[in-house]
Amino acid sequence: MGIQCIARFEHTTLTSTVNLAPADLPKESGRFDLPIALGILIASGQIKGEGLEHYEFAGELALGGELRAIRGALAMCAAMSRSAPASRSFVLPTTSAAEAALVSSATILPAGSLLEVCAHLNGQQLLQPYAGKPVTAHPDYPDLADIKGQVQAKRALEVAAAGNHSLLLAGPPGTGKSMLASRFPGLLPAMTDAEALESAAVQSLAGMFRIEDWARRPYRAPHHSASSVALVGGGSVPRPGEISLAHQGVLFLDELVEFERRTLEALREPLESGQICVSRAARRTDFPARFQLIAAMNPCPCGWLGHANGKCRCSPDQIAKYRGKLSGPLLDRLDLMIEVPSLSDAELQARGDGESSAAVRERVCCARALQLARQGKANALLTPAEVDLHCAPDAAGALLLKQAIAQLSLSARAYHRILRVARSIADLAENAQILSPHIAEAVHYRRGLA
Repeated sequence: MGIQCIARFEHTTLTSTVNLAPADLPKESGRFDLPIALGILIASGQIKGEGLEHYEFAGELALGGELRAIRGALAMCAAMSRSAPASRSFVLPTTSAAEAALVSSATILPAGSLLEVCAHLNGQQLLQPYAGKPVTAHPDYPDLADIKGQVQAKRALEVAAAGNHSLLLAGPPGTGKSMLASRFPGLLPAMTDAEALESAAVQSLAGMFRIEDWARRPYRAPHHSASSVALVGGGSVPRPGEISLAHQGVLFLDELVEFERRTLEALREPLESGQICVSRAARRTDFPARFQLIAAMNPCPCGWLGHANGKCRCSPDQIAKYRGKLSGPLLDRLDLMIEVPSLSDAELQARGDGESSAAVRERVCCARALQLARQGKANALLTPAEVDLHCAPDAAGALLLKQAIAQLSLSARAYHRILRVARSIADLAENAQILSPHIAEAVHYRRGLA
């Protein structure tokens, strides 16, 4: 993700010319201030230039010579540490050192000013490697036990978390769809170091990373007025969008039908591939986008269809037009859909006694462990050939699935997604074989999408 430029410096008594090559790469922000200043000082003979091949420099200079934090320090170190020699060190502003030091293979030399860097290069006072305290992950998520009732919706969340599946919650206003979605990250397994570094690098590239969020699953919930560029990324200088900022985490789209159709259609490829390619005339940039989509919508334009209060006055044509805003190809890429009904007075007044996120997460982690041992990936990421290998149901399940295909007119993509969801349900039950009850539950989640 980092950009490495070749700098050549020509110095005369009247002017200094700085050439950053290649010319077709954008040089934004002040991260090049420090290497430019050092190049001028070396070209003029004011400091020594030996041993520069052992360092990478980045930092913004204030007028007084102080070094200021830069955007993307972690992303830059993560990318360059994979290609640069192990003996090379990164000289960065002190305020960016803690972030960059999360890359365990990188040696970070924090500096507070240009004067300190010059003293180091001249051998007068060497910069010391960053020696901050190790960052310990303590992600704090909202608890699923806070939500009253909604047993079926909670079960759908568990299945989605177990297999890395996408989920659509549909129901009237105030039934808890947003609350359910906000608790979904707490059901997912803890992030590995590699996943945490990938997620943090994208956040760093956007200038949004915070040390206290290390190893915390991202949860992005853009407003329905967001543009396609804001959602998938772009701009004259390509920047990551919401789907990339949600990498290794959750993207929640509330009021799904209110998003522009063009914006939603841009999600189709990333949902399948786990990455987004932003192409411009001069350059092309690939951003990771392996996120779990949780969406929510009302059942009709007024939102009260099926509610006990009987307020809905929407005509069948209005309802069909409202739901028709979601294209078939997009719905085909969603794995589960569950109705979130309104709660009765007794359920609202009852004391919440549901399972905690920790209890559900334990079952999810066991199911994920089975998947990793069996196929090395989550069920939602299985290819069609791998589905045939790992997701074959028993005879009764195969017959039930055949009937569902005929009745619901399912596409080939929907067929494979039902099998992947059934595989996750079987894993939660610790069954090696997919049985007919697992197929029945997976078909039930698919009926709303057919």
